[in-house]
Order: sequence, then structure tokens, then C-alpha cells
Amino acid sequence: MGRTPVPQACFWVGNGTLFRDHLMASTLKTFSPIDGSLFVERPYANSEQVRTALTKAEHAQAAWRNTPLSERKAICSRAVDAFVADSDVIARELCWQMGRPIQYAANEINSFAERSRYMIAVADESLAPVQASEKTGFIRYINREPVGVVLVIAPWNFPLHTPINAIVPALLAGNAVLLKHSAQTPLCAERIFAVFQQAGIPEGVFQYLHMTHEVTEAVIQSGAIHFVAFTGSVSVGASIERLAAGRFIGVGLELGGKDPSYIRADADLDYAVDNTVDGAFFNSGQSCCGIERIYVHESIYDRFVGKFVALVRQYRLGRSDYPETTLGPLVNAAAAAFVRGQINEAVAQGAVAHIDPADFSMDQEGTPYMAPQVLTQVDHSMRVMTEESFGPVVGIMKVRSDAQAVMLMNDSMFGLTASVFSQNIEIAATLGQQIETGTFFVNRCDYLDPELAWTGVKNTGRGCTLSKLGFNAFTRPKSYHIKIVS
Repeated sequence: MGRTPVPQACFWVGNGTLFRDHLMASTLKTFSPIDGSLFVERPYANSEQVRTALTKAEHAQAAWRNTPLSERKAICSRAVDAFVADSDVIARELCWQMGRPIQYAANEINSFAERSRYMIAVADESLAPVQASEKTGFIRYINREPVGVVLVIAPWNFPLHTPINAIVPALLAGNAVLLKHSAQTPLCAERIFAVFQQAGIPEGVFQYLHMTHEVTEAVIQSGAIHFVAFTGSVSVGASIERLAAGRFIGVGLELGGKDPSYIRADADLDYAVDNTVDGAFFNSGQSCCGIERIYVHESIYDRFVGKFVALVRQYRLGRSDYPETTLGPLVNAAAAAFVRGQINEAVAQGAVAHIDPADFSMDQEGTPYMAPQVLTQVDHSMRVMTEESFGPVVGIMKVRSDAQAVMLMNDSMFGLTASVFSQNIEIAATLGQQIETGTFFVNRCDYLDPELAWTGVKNTGRGCTLSKLGFNAFTRPKSYHIKIVS
């Protein structure tokens, strides 16, 4: 039987998902956290554009998968070079879209390039067939086949290097990629697309669409998508898992974090302070792997807190486009209100706030601008120590022993990164074996090394990007079992 006729405002895709134009009527508007001005306005993709993009991706991938890996690598390399060449313009756009201070904005372009170039460099090894042991009369090996069309859903907080974690390995593996970026950072999608076009990627292999949430959900269920790579909140990640359920497609989810750091008694105190302050307040605390809670051995606790607070007071809160600003606004006023709510609730429960917001003239309720805050006398009955803050606040607790520190670090629904600061590397590494986390640092925090797997446990999500393992999600094994008959 044929399908029931539908109005022209609707269309069918893949396995029968119906898109309706009334879901696509709104316009994307990006308001800058710097001054609340409308910075970007774009029409959301209409039904014909979505249908065309999915059809083009399917057809283009069939040819792209047979394109030599050397050519795929060359295209990706040219795209990275072109992206870096536009760094000044891209940095300014990033500053205005999501509020990162202009003096730091270009750093993400550098990490975009570093991650991409590493994945390009290891592609031959990572995508090579797996050879079985020799067996007389047989040839046996496992090829790594592309999964098909990959949907990458990117976040606003690190809108350049986060999506590239998936885009480059997916393309190198022979997949087509469709990028849906956050409505807060739409120009990032356009910039990434432009450099791949400039690099000569075949039409349809890499595309972007500005889509509403409803349309994105329909695309996931359309039958045209074979893997979803998402970075964002736990609630949305759970929704994506439900949307993909029963479709037998892969899902990679990098979700929330409440990353801890433990300062042992033998730590280099000044070094630990410098690193954890930066780990807690870079990007105004809007980092899934930022430090949100710190446990300090009682023997050095008072000295650590004193030095930590003194350094935090040196931040300069201001407009992101001012070169002297070191702490920009949060992404919007609602995000700042959420963090303020956590702080106020903790103080009402007995926490001590060490920073006077009045010392930061730009701090003002009802705006995205808020002073950094350091809380002591906190415990795990407070939301600020258990619920993701995603803002410029950190709680510091005193602990008596390594065992207590490990217990508290593991007392979380999240598990992206964790760090220990100690001059005894052997003991610190042993503690790492006990900590429930995707990445364990010693004397470092809030950093992503492209040669290491980026992954998490518990509510932080599932899957892995980067490293030589980062190609696995975008391929499927296909075994070849050949018997030689003479």
C-alpha cells in the first residue's frame, strides 16, 4: 500500500517521518550577552531545505566512502588551515555570540586546529583493517565501515572545538555529516561549513542546518541519520536516547559535569592554587570539565583558601570585547540567576561567601554579569556541591584524609574529569584508580589532550571522542572470511 497523501506543507523522509512546516516557522535570534543586542538573525530551515539536506547527505556519502583516505585527509587539512587563517574574525564573532573575553577567544581556534590535525595524523592507523592471525588456506580481516550520515549537535560554551571532535573523525571515516549548532552560536556552524567548502569537500558531504528543537527531534527519528553526537545537558541527552531508541543507531553523549579536585597535603600550594582557580573560572565557569568543587587536606586548608580567594579577587569582570576583561558575562541573565540562586541557598544553609560582589562594579542581578564567588563551610547537602553550576562559583571543603577525599569526589551523579594535586605521583595515580571518572589528572585540570580518549561515566554520558579510539563510534566492523580454493 502507498502512503496516505499529505498536504504540500509536509514531506516524508527515510522510514516515514512526517515533517510539518508549522514546526519550522520561527526565526533564530542570537542576543549577545555583552549588551543584550540582537547579533545574529537567521531563518530556521524549512521543510524543503531539511528534506534536501538529508537526501543530499545520503547520496553524497555513497561516493565519499569510496574516496581515498588520502584525499579525505587533504580536504580536512585544507579546511583547518583556512579556519586558522580567519582566526581574528572568528574570535570576534565568538566573543559577541557567547561572551568569552576577546583576549581568550582565539585559544579555541588553536585547540580546534590541534584536535583536528591529530585526528588527521592518526587516521591511517586508526582506520586500517584489523588483521586476524595467519591461518593456512584463509585470508581473514576486519574492515572499518562508515556508519552513514552523522548528526552533530553542538553546544554554545565551546562551540568550535567541541563539534570538531566528531566532525573530523566522522568525515575521515567516510561518513557524511550534518551539523546542528546551538542557537546561541549559529555563526560557528556557518564558519566551519565555509572552510570545508573552501577546502573542496564534495557537495552534500558536510552540511549545516539551523533547526528548531522539534525539527531536530524529527530528523533523529527520520531514518536518515545513523549516528548522533550530542554535547549538552543531561535532560536533552536523555531525550535523544529516547528518540533514537528502537532505531538501532549509535548515540554519543557528552553531558554534565561536577568535576572535583583534591589538594593533598604534599601539593605545591601556589601551583595548585593557580591551576584550580583557572580551572574553576575560565570561560566564567561555563565548562563541562571545569572545577566546581575542591577538597583540601586540613593541614593546608587555611593557606590554600587564603591564596585562592586572593587570586580570584584579581579577576576583572567586564564586557567581553574589552581587552582588559578576564571574566566575561554568562551566556544570559537566566544562567546567572541560576548560579546566584545556588549561592544564596548555600549561604542560607551556612556556607561562607568570601567575595563581595560589590567589589565587581559590573555585577548586577537581572543581567548576565556576575562576580566570581568562593564558598567555604559547604557540604553535600547543598546544591552548589552536587548540582552542576556552570558558572563562576566553587565550593571548597576541608578533608582529613585521602580516603575521605575519594569518597566525596565519588559522591556525584557525574564523572567527566577529576584531579589530584600532589608531589607524590605514585600515590596520586593510585587514588586515580579509585575515582569514578572519564579522565583523571595529576597536577593538572580542565584540559583536553587529543591523544587521550574523551569520555565520561554516570550521568556525564556515554561514548568516546578523540584519541585513536575516537574513530570507533563512526565506524562499524565488517568481517572478511576468505577461503582459498586451489
